[in-house]
Amino acid sequence: MGRNARSGSGHFIRKISPVKTAVGAGILLSSLAYFLFAMHDAMIKLLVESTTVWQILFCRSIAILLGCYILGGRSLAVETVKSPALRPMMLRSLFLLAAWLCYFNAARHLPLADLTTLYFAAPIAAILLAIPILGEKVPMSSWIAVLTGFAGVVIASNPTGMATGWPVYLALVAAVCWAIATTLLRTTSQSASSMVQMTMTNVFFLALTTPMALVSWTMPSGPSQILLLAVGVIGGIGQLSYFEALRRAPISVIAPLEYTALIWAFALGYAIWQEVPGPNVWAGAVLIAGAGLIILFAERRRMPAQDLER
Repeated sequence: MGRNARSGSGHFIRKISPVKTAVGAGILLSSLAYFLFAMHDAMIKLLVESTTVWQILFCRSIAILLGCYILGGRSLAVETVKSPALRPMMLRSLFLLAAWLCYFNAARHLPLADLTTLYFAAPIAAILLAIPILGEKVPMSSWIAVLTGFAGVVIASNPTGMATGWPVYLALVAAVCWAIATTLLRTTSQSASSMVQMTMTNVFFLALTTPMALVSWTMPSGPSQILLLAVGVIGGIGQLSYFEALRRAPISVIAPLEYTALIWAFALGYAIWQEVPGPNVWAGAVLIAGAGLIILFAERRRMPAQDLER
């Protein structure tokens, strides 16, 4: 009898590397996060028509912090204060706030599909930053996936006759800031729990947005109040899913999956604003979906074969 033994039932016991299992979970969690973020962005696009960006971010942070307190209690506050990730998360929050401010102000003037398309410079920037900052070795499959996804974005880059102007540049600046924030998040993901990172991020957001939110405050209508609450709930679940994904999988795997959010943006844009993407957008969407499938199949092939127990 060797080190491995056949099970009594006559079947082989499958052993899967914990690392590969974690990467698979990271793929599922990031896919969920990008779906929730697409819903989140659509609701914010509705809100910015009557509510300031500062007020939206302020209310969103309060809702997420309330959820963190309900789940984590007082011990979460103690753990957050003592966490070694406090300073890096503060820096990340600054880049993330800049990304949100640029993105949501651009959302006032761009259709959702255009906005999301431009924002998808972020996955490429994130992978490029992960190499020197995190020392990640990016596999060929990730390069193929991100380039396939980018090709899809280029093909779909004029879904509703998008014109150049400052909203376009704001969306591109948001993409770069988001990529930097994502890279910084990966550096802290192993030293702090997701709940701690969420608490830190939203405490910093609350501190940074409160002055401007109070100055520009307008009482939201009933429907807007419901939307503000929904933004906090969906944004919080999306954040938790995203943070957990980055704890389990490298950026080179997670980043290309962000392209899947463009498909959700098309669907929501049509459902809410009757924005009808052209044929070029559908062609681009096929390539974008293909980028996600490349990642999934590549990770499946890396999954070790069954260890047979004899």
